[in-house]
This record gives sequence, C-alpha cells and structure tokens, in this order.
Amino acid sequence: MDDTTAAAALLARLVAFDTTSRNSNAALMGFVAEGLRAQGVAVREQVDAATGKVNLHAIIGPRVADGIALSGHVDCVPVDGQAWLADPFVLRRENGRLIGRGAVDMKGFCACVLASVPMFLAAGLRRPVHILLTFDEETTLAGVKLLAPSLGQDSPPPGAVIVGEPTMLAPMPGHKGMASWNASVTGVTGHSSRTDTTANALHAAAEAVAWLAREQRRLVAEGARDARYTPPYSTAHCGTFAAGTIMNIVPDRAGFAFEFRTLPGDAPGPMLARLQAFLEAEVLPGLRAVDPAIEFTFAERCVCHPLDLPDGHPLTGLLEGLTGQAAAARASYGTEAGTFQRAGIPAIVCGPGSIAQAHLPEEWIAESQVADCMGLMRRVAGHLAA
Repeated sequence: MDDTTAAAALLARLVAFDTTSRNSNAALMGFVAEGLRAQGVAVREQVDAATGKVNLHAIIGPRVADGIALSGHVDCVPVDGQAWLADPFVLRRENGRLIGRGAVDMKGFCACVLASVPMFLAAGLRRPVHILLTFDEETTLAGVKLLAPSLGQDSPPPGAVIVGEPTMLAPMPGHKGMASWNASVTGVTGHSSRTDTTANALHAAAEAVAWLAREQRRLVAEGARDARYTPPYSTAHCGTFAAGTIMNIVPDRAGFAFEFRTLPGDAPGPMLARLQAFLEAEVLPGLRAVDPAIEFTFAERCVCHPLDLPDGHPLTGLLEGLTGQAAAARASYGTEAGTFQRAGIPAIVCGPGSIAQAHLPEEWIAESQVADCMGLMRRVAGHLAA
C-alpha cells in the first residue's frame, strides 16, 4: 500500500484505543512498542508510578547528537455529551475526511510518524530520528514533564523537537504559557438571617472571581502587548464555580477553577500573588472575625510553559524549508513544545490538520493533510541523511 494508505490504516488502529485522559494508555503504547520492536527498533517505555500510564521513546539511526524528535501525545479529550454520528472510536472515511476522536489532535500525526518507520530505517540516516509519544497532554502535561528531562540519559538528546499539533503543517514558533488552579475557601454555616455569626464562603469566592474579572480588564487596558498573538495580551479566566445548597443556608464551602494564559514575557506567579494579597487584605479579615482558621487554598492543576523561539531561529528556517510554508502566527493555546524548550531542547509546533477540528464532535483530519505530512516525513529523513 502507498504511505498515505498505511498512515490511515495505522490511524484507524490508534483511534480504536479509547485513550481519553481519564483512561490508561498502556494498551495503545503496548501495540506501538510491539510494532516498533518487530521492525528492529529499540524502544524505551517510561511508566508513571502514580498512574501506570506510559511514555515511549524510540531512536532510529545512529545514537549521535543533533537528531530530530517527532513528538505527539496519544491521549484525547472525552466524547461525553457530544453529538457524534457514529462510534467515535471507529475511524470513518467520508469525502476525503478521516473522522474519529483524536484523528487530528493528535493521533493523525502519530500515525504518520509510525507509518514512516520503514522509510526512516531505509534512509541511511547520519543523524537519528527520535520518536516521542506521551500521556496526559490534555490534562496536566504529566507525560512530557516526565519524559523531557530524561532524553539525554541513555544517548545524546535530540537537537530539536517537532511537536505535531495541528497547524496545517505551517511551522509555529511560539505559544502562550498557561497555569491553572483549583481554589477553595471555607466559611461558617448557619441560617441566612444570622449574617453576624456566619461566614459566607460563596461571597468570599465570588470576590476572588470578581478580582479575576478586574484583572482581565486591567490586562486588556494596560498589560504587555505582543502583536504576534491573538489576543495580544495575557488573559485571566474563571471556568467553574460551585457553592451552596439552598438559598437560606449560608454556604460554608465554595470552590472555583481559574487560569492565566501568559505571553512569554509575563509569568503567572506574580498574578497569583496579587490575587492572594487582595484576599488577605480585603476578604479574609471579615471571615476570620468569625473563625480565625479560615483560609483560601490553591491547588495547582496544570502549568504549561510558553514556547518562544526567537525570530529568525534556525529551527524555524529549517521547518519553513521542509514544509514550503512561512511560519504561522503564534498561538494562545499551549502545547508540550514549551516543556521541551524549558528542558534545553529547541522545539517548534508543526503538524497536519486544523486546530479548528480539535475537541469537536465528528473530529476529522483531511486525507490530503495526511499525505502532506507523509511528504514532510520523507523530507525530514532526507535532511538527517544528508
């Protein structure tokens, strides 16, 4: 079969594993590892002690420096409550589209990489191809945070990483960072007629959320600007809020989840510190007048490091040459590329399909994009063989 057909066949196999982030990915990784070993490729499997989830690292070619890593995550977002027209874990082909959960985000890229292994093996590589597959990108980025620091342990680390998130195969040299937290506060319950003896946790949490809304307005009005991003400023956002049981009972617990998405020059830590300072000065004194033990707590959900290749970086130029496309605009969403950069390995985002199809019901990737990605794999091999 031709290489595009081979990639589509592998994509069907990958989609058939329900690797929603709440599930294990071990069966999929076992399938991949078995297939690589059958072709004579050595595989390192890295198992997370807490969850049993698996990262995979394979090297094709000589174990020397300056190779290129092709990196993808194999977890996907849930399908719960979405209006799929058929089983989302059975790949369908309709009108030039390959439809299934994870087809574009980002098992399509992973399938192209794995379908290219016979070509990589036959290419006479002088520098290696590293294959990196990770878990939990959609939730905590725990997989890449475990894998990235380990890349130089058994052999020279790659000289660069291509993270194959969907960009329509245009090189993307930067994206914002993101940090998120679960926040909670306790209070003192009682009848709503006795506000003198109670401490309303809902009110306290609402004041924190109102501060986040003000912070968002401040960032729009006077925050740092970078026109390469849309929007061109850092952002604050509250996504969930929970408190209370009935109107005339004062809530003694409240919680909310929030995030900051930051330009590479900004940092989420000072933003969180300003929120905490506001709560200490303006909100907690009134609560502690009722119960001195009352606190706000903040549990980290996820930290996604920004990606910021300098303008004119050689990796951007290389990918522009390999893809025939100019660098894409920088993104306001995050990827694993920032974690690789933080570990000292230059990284860039470049993969098949459109982010517009990611996470939606009837998620799809165009067969033409799969074909184009297979062409990119051939050009990567040629570059490493030169």
